[in-house]
Amino acid sequence: MSARTIPTIVLGGTGYVAGELLRLIAGHPNLKLAAVMSDSQPGEAMGKAFPHLAAVLGDTTFKSQAEIEALLRTEKVPAILAAAPHGVSAALIDGLLKVAESAGNAPRVVDISADFRHADPAVYESIYKHAHGAPARLPQFTCAVPEHLKTLTTPHVAHPGCFATTTLLATVPLIALGIAEPALFVSAVTGSTGSGRKPTEGTHHPTRHSDLYAYNVLAHRHTQEVVACTAAASGTVPQLAFVPHSGPFARGIHATVQGVLKKKLDSKTIIGLLREFYAHSPFVRVLDSAPRVKDIAASNYAHLSAVSDGRTVAVMSVADNLNKGAAGGAVQWMNRLQGLPETAGLTAPAAGWT
Repeated sequence: MSARTIPTIVLGGTGYVAGELLRLIAGHPNLKLAAVMSDSQPGEAMGKAFPHLAAVLGDTTFKSQAEIEALLRTEKVPAILAAAPHGVSAALIDGLLKVAESAGNAPRVVDISADFRHADPAVYESIYKHAHGAPARLPQFTCAVPEHLKTLTTPHVAHPGCFATTTLLATVPLIALGIAEPALFVSAVTGSTGSGRKPTEGTHHPTRHSDLYAYNVLAHRHTQEVVACTAAASGTVPQLAFVPHSGPFARGIHATVQGVLKKKLDSKTIIGLLREFYAHSPFVRVLDSAPRVKDIAASNYAHLSAVSDGRTVAVMSVADNLNKGAAGGAVQWMNRLQGLPETAGLTAPAAGWT
């Protein structure tokens, strides 16, 4: 492992995903925390927002946007991990890149918001109901799951959403390998942390505890992400019917992707094809039995399995929404952008019994 130290800025500092980024950076052999931006809590101790990280954060405080800009003018910071909200991230990143570029620096950015996931600003506007904050920057970003793109041709990356990441791990091989017809049905359940830190009716514990319910049925905003990323990775535009559910747990996503087989294949054969497809993907394991959320929660690993009845196929995919589906996937991309081993700082196993 290279001993090179890479100063790293984190944006959107008080949210769950930012907290996960800080946890991963604390254990990373190369990424070193340079500053964390929070417009809502500048000057506040980060350990107050994230008590579970207080031992590693010490007396470090959140910085304002002006302080981040000053840092970029005076120091070379090669890495920016952005966990700012949708609709805020694009303009913020654009402004910070302009400051860095004016100082002769060229940081690499991984954005975890939705702001750079769609190449066409009109598509973004149709989904999120507001104009894009930095349309001129869109050609500089690629949106993909790391396992599905061998060569990156842009300086920056937009990480797909957590539902999208978990689902794409199943849809891409089904279509790319010609296993299933390109009309897929997805039923997926997410933990409450996927809705962010601010309590809402859908995440408030008394409402969500011991309950399971669907929402945004056939209208979830990640649907178009999955379609676009599957098409880019497989060469075929699929039809996708997506039904998301809120689950009574904090971390993890379980997605079941069903389709009609192009030819008769048994479960063992399909599992073998999936294993071959992900043979060089250290964070994806293909199992003989149904995957479980507890076996991947709080890790950057994803587990898949498949069942066939000879006519239809069901691929089960589980991943952690805060880690593999957000912060971990972003660090995985940053490792590649910085020329580091893709696994750097990400190999810790799941916590178990969460």
